[in-house]
Amino acid sequence: MKAVILAGGLGTRLSEETAARPKPMVEIGGKPILWHIMKIYSAYGINEFVICLGYKGYVIKEYFANYFLHMSDVTIDLSRSTELQIHLAKAEPWRVTLIDTGENTQVGGRIKRALSYIDEDTFLLTYGDGLGNVDIKATIDLHRKEKRLATVTAAQPPGRFGAIVHEGNRVVAFREKPLGDGSWVNAGFFVLSPKIGDYIEGDETVWEREPVERLAADNQLSAYFHKGFWHPMDTLRDKQHLESLFASGHAPWMTW
Repeated sequence: MKAVILAGGLGTRLSEETAARPKPMVEIGGKPILWHIMKIYSAYGINEFVICLGYKGYVIKEYFANYFLHMSDVTIDLSRSTELQIHLAKAEPWRVTLIDTGENTQVGGRIKRALSYIDEDTFLLTYGDGLGNVDIKATIDLHRKEKRLATVTAAQPPGRFGAIVHEGNRVVAFREKPLGDGSWVNAGFFVLSPKIGDYIEGDETVWEREPVERLAADNQLSAYFHKGFWHPMDTLRDKQHLESLFASGHAPWMTW
């Protein structure tokens, strides 16, 4: 089974980090968030990836083209036309297909372009900017049980601010960043049939609007309710939060 990762967006709300690189290459703990996402899948035996490139996609191509250089100790012999010897190779067993899906293509269009690289009856899909300890096997099992064309992982993100519990003017409790309003949101980590391509018109199609709405109307969309950790990296504050979790040694998404 293959996992498709959407890695082509502009990341405008992280402009401090994305002026010179695409958002999925912003680092958490010294590794691109894209690497962390791939490790989540790899922990469940998913080692084939199709990565949809767009904005500054060449940065991602260069990262994987030089992956051994990034991950291993090397000796470079400058007297022999920079002959490279790799020591203690630490590369993962990944097969990575990098496809240019256009800088301005909407998510639906990127998915449709990726379908030509899918030759199985089921594939996985997620965004290149969200981390969670999602049970990938459980999402696949639910998808197969429900027999619908699409399954989305739903999560309840924490609120942005601390909540005050009060009786009149007296504060009786303070809860730091509790869950939000109780709504379940799209956390990505989809399980899909390639037949969802019939719901996508072209490059201008916004996946989260008409295709997903039509799938729901046609009784072809299931939800896997994830009650564990999930956090998107939309802003610099989000990046700093994920960095602090990594630095603590207890990053909840690192289940490998």
